[in-house]
Amino acid sequence: MERLENLFFAQGYSKIPSNLPEFNFYCHREVQGLNVLYVIDYRQGLYISEDQYAHMKDRIADFFHVKGETEIHVMTLVLCVDTEKAKKLCEHEKFCWILDAQTWRLLIHETQTADFYGWKGLLEEYLFGLIKASQENGDAGREPEQKKDLQCWPWVSIFLVAVNVIVFLICTLTGDLLYNKGAFSVPLLWQNGGYRLITSMFLHWDVEHLFSNMIVLYYVGALVERELGHVPYTAVYLLSGFAGNIFSMGYEMLIRSYGSSAGASGAVFGIEGALLFLVMAHRGKIASMTAGRVAFAIAFSLYCGFTSAGVNNAAHVGGVLMGFLAAAVIMACKRIKIRFDHR
Repeated sequence: MERLENLFFAQGYSKIPSNLPEFNFYCHREVQGLNVLYVIDYRQGLYISEDQYAHMKDRIADFFHVKGETEIHVMTLVLCVDTEKAKKLCEHEKFCWILDAQTWRLLIHETQTADFYGWKGLLEEYLFGLIKASQENGDAGREPEQKKDLQCWPWVSIFLVAVNVIVFLICTLTGDLLYNKGAFSVPLLWQNGGYRLITSMFLHWDVEHLFSNMIVLYYVGALVERELGHVPYTAVYLLSGFAGNIFSMGYEMLIRSYGSSAGASGAVFGIEGALLFLVMAHRGKIASMTAGRVAFAIAFSLYCGFTSAGVNNAAHVGGVLMGFLAAAVIMACKRIKIRFDHR
């Protein structure tokens, strides 16, 4: 419990004194209101009914209302070893997650909220750290149970990398066929070739081009996918690649110089832009990433592009801007949904 409490403190939460050691409360003021983490330690044989649980949550709201708070968001975390007993407690509660102290997994039922102001990713990272630490200490007895939930795997990032690699392999066998049919070209866009805005995102000129994009896509993409979710992450990737090509088209029309381009760079830069927003939204840090580090990485990549020949820098800029904006919109929608569900 102490390590979990330190995680709360590291995220700027303050502890509210409680006379009952099994019930702990932590709060933090955000722009949208007051966030409260209500931790129930169910490991010591504690048992409360659903009515008692609901009463406790009402008491929390009353406590803060007396202090003049009007916008209060409460998330319950049940720390337990008997998950079946914990499920009975919060199976009808939308804002209630279970922390399995045996397998160190975060259990979220399909009827419960998928995230709470970024805490899903923070808790999964924390629990995975406990698993890794126990494995390093020789605790291999729980190895089958300690595997991360399959839903937490970056399936979309893996799929996108696989598609890009497969398409490149096909290109090596077919020569210029796919490049002629799918590469980005402003003049060809007007000849019923609008699809090139999408297809060009999955074509790469050479192995180095492919490798550099896929490395960033997998490692940065996995982090962003975990924070946003599979479907929103896919939207960010596609929108960023599309926006990168739109920026490229606008720039080429402005300077009246046209060429042929391909690559996932616009989409990849969009993922980096999304990461920058997420880090900023998480008070400047996610995992080992800080806002300064991410901003520097993006700036350095853009600088390398502007000082190199044959690089579609407009696509990079367009991708970064769209990725940042898309992540901001997605997170805003999630927050609105959470606020709506709390009402």
